[in-house]
Amino acid sequence: MGLKSFSGGVHPHDFKAYSKDAPIEEMAIPKKVIIPLSQHIGAPAIPVVKVGDRVQTGQLIAESSAFVSLSMHSSVTGKVTKIDMFPHPGGFQSMAIEIETEQTDEWVDLTDNEHYLDLSVDEMKTRIANAGVCGMGGAGFPTHVKLSPPADKPIDTVILNGVECEPYLTADYRVMLEKTQEIIEGLKILMKVVGASQGFIGIEANKPDAIQKMTEFVKNESNISVVGLHLKYPQGAEKQLIYACTKRKVPNKGGLPSAVKVVVQNVGTAIAVYEAVL
Repeated sequence: MGLKSFSGGVHPHDFKAYSKDAPIEEMAIPKKVIIPLSQHIGAPAIPVVKVGDRVQTGQLIAESSAFVSLSMHSSVTGKVTKIDMFPHPGGFQSMAIEIETEQTDEWVDLTDNEHYLDLSVDEMKTRIANAGVCGMGGAGFPTHVKLSPPADKPIDTVILNGVECEPYLTADYRVMLEKTQEIIEGLKILMKVVGASQGFIGIEANKPDAIQKMTEFVKNESNISVVGLHLKYPQGAEKQLIYACTKRKVPNKGGLPSAVKVVVQNVGTAIAVYEAVL
């Protein structure tokens, strides 16, 4: 039953068949977690806690060490027991923080700011960076860096990628149905940060309910549109998505979306941006 020895792990034989109406059991708090300080493209974060410290869920435990770097936060409440090199899921050794949990979930104080859209661009970017928001489409690029294009490349369009990067994935599909308003608010923040005058949400045609719900939620937003896209691979790649939404062609050799005045973000990233700024 090998995987049972890992915190939170299960063996495939342990899965049971549940009906769709069966209650969903919450995952137990693991006895121990190991949080790598390299979870993104860029420099590893630097610990701001020491062995023996008690930390709460959501507490800053490591801060960014460079512009292309991200802060890390504790996912549990407990005591720091080790800061050392550990095996990394990427197949290498990485500095990480080990925390033994108290089997409770005691969060740090968080206060919503209902006037978050009135914050300055600099304050929004600072909150996004401090929250450790990383692109959730798969590339692992720090979001605040992507929102800082060169001064000579102004941005006029933000595109949210609602196209799953591979067939049969459904994560983005679910958040578009369940976190619709949060995605739209995140898009508004992204547009303000980069100074964009228009926003698009690209969704493939095999998700008609997501297209319908998103369209309903933006009907009163004059500068945000939902674009239904043909079902084809790789529609979710940045260059293809940009062309499908705007008919702008990103240069093939080393070209970035900023070359055609566009920033692309994943719909999941938009939710994380909204939560960070809120």
